[in-house]
Amino acid sequence: MSGTAFLNSLRALVGRRHVLTSDSATYRYRKGFRCGEGSVLAVVRPGSLVELWRVAQACVSAGKIVLMQAANTGLTGGSVPDGNGYDREIVLINTLRLAKIHVIGGGRQVVCLPGATLHALEHLLAPLGREPHSVIGSSCLGASVLGGVSNNSGGALVQRGPAYTEMAVFGQVGADGVLRLVNHLGIPLGPDSGETEPEAMLAALERGAFDESRIDWTAGKGHDFRYATRVRDVEADSPARFNANPQNWHDAAGCAGRLVVFAARLDTFPAQKDTATFYIGTNTPDVLETLRRDVLTGFPELPIAGEYVHREAFEITERYGRDMVALIRLIGTKRLPRWFAMKARFDGFAAQSRFLPPALADHALQALSKCLPSQILPRLAAYRDRFEHHLMLKVSGTMAEAMRAHLAAFFTRHEGDWFACTPKEGARAFLHRFAVAGAAIRYQTMHRRTCAALVPLDVALRRNDRDWFERLPPALAEKLAARVYYGHFFCHVMHQEYVVRNGFDPETVKHDLLALLDARGAKYPAEHNVGHLYTAPPEMAAHYRALDPCNCLNPGIGKTSRKRNWAAESV
Repeated sequence: MSGTAFLNSLRALVGRRHVLTSDSATYRYRKGFRCGEGSVLAVVRPGSLVELWRVAQACVSAGKIVLMQAANTGLTGGSVPDGNGYDREIVLINTLRLAKIHVIGGGRQVVCLPGATLHALEHLLAPLGREPHSVIGSSCLGASVLGGVSNNSGGALVQRGPAYTEMAVFGQVGADGVLRLVNHLGIPLGPDSGETEPEAMLAALERGAFDESRIDWTAGKGHDFRYATRVRDVEADSPARFNANPQNWHDAAGCAGRLVVFAARLDTFPAQKDTATFYIGTNTPDVLETLRRDVLTGFPELPIAGEYVHREAFEITERYGRDMVALIRLIGTKRLPRWFAMKARFDGFAAQSRFLPPALADHALQALSKCLPSQILPRLAAYRDRFEHHLMLKVSGTMAEAMRAHLAAFFTRHEGDWFACTPKEGARAFLHRFAVAGAAIRYQTMHRRTCAALVPLDVALRRNDRDWFERLPPALAEKLAARVYYGHFFCHVMHQEYVVRNGFDPETVKHDLLALLDARGAKYPAEHNVGHLYTAPPEMAAHYRALDPCNCLNPGIGKTSRKRNWAAESV
């Protein structure tokens, strides 16, 4: 089939307006949020699960590479092409039109289609007094529920660990090159026999035509129930969570786009009410580590979140993330995906022009941000001036008074200080924390003349690592214009981002940084999947090969082979 005939067949399946082929139309889909960009034959946006099945079948039959993508909010480029060195044409399937969520069991579980977002799920569950696995951070960017599951994303909540489920409906390409539908949802999607055609099953799934009396409530786990115990073991010589942990791989969970996932079934959680947030500052890293150990081992209940920000990250976010904080306050998180889409369209238009500078939108927004007032509230600003290390500790109402008493006694013996946030201060502190990642990107963009690249690392430290704060050798530190440290402190998951000065090779700098982490027994990445930034360890590469023996779904991630049938790359 010719290229034109193939594209016409896709248009017949989903409609002409949902098959994008021009560089400007596909730009926001084929360029990653932080990194990665390449060419695609087309971007296809199916409007039903049956259309998704038919498109996937057509692509597999025609020998195309399939990239599955939802919100494109990943930080390691795993849902976009990585350059153009592929041996087959790429069709990128974006699933955001497939956004239905079905509530089952009175809200204790949900069945999410591939385009469902965390924000939509959070909004749906709120009247039921329930919450999804992740409610902080990722929802601000419009991330999808299944994106988190596919990549075992961790998030900020101390009690819940990586996104995980054992219940899903997915398409898998076998060694014979045939796409087959697998139902491990624990919900029959056909007659009593359970046997029916894939399209009929998918149509029933999309309608939510579930007979709750036939749901198998013992079909599998809907979250990582072991994590709350694991994170408390502060003497363990291994991380609490990291992306290459085989314990969190099961069908859709950890598949990283190697399956065509149509739906996943997940647990929900009772909503936390009457929460309290404490803001903590110190100039001594070991003070925070001592507090971490006290809280994880000495309280019967785990905190909700414990988010760390270094002063340099605080200051960079204040300057380069001010507009994002103001925007979220103005329009809320619900409309944020639309804002990112508009910005991406503008960037796509500018990228096609020979006369406009790169990253024009960021330059315009940064100029605008200088007209905005500071988004930092007075007591937070005072702590920025006093302390190098900052911790935001959020706990339930039942834990609040005990934590208040503990902090009061703790800081009579240790360097530092703390205060109980007002609701406004607590919300603003966490909002500022979750603007850090975008601010680091903006910093590098604004300093292109003096900075070569941003090297972002996503690190899982050992649970028993007291010396958690990184001290770089002077010869390595002098190659960096900025270091941005922040993370999920109680889980010992740190985001460490480095802006490399011009004149130094970013890949060499990254190699040296990873060597230091290896020597410390750290694992990486912690929660964002290997994407195209990290090398998949052998067991992870073998896992991908077992899921996708033809190597036609998302080939090349983890620096594995991009070739058909996993052929060796040419040297």
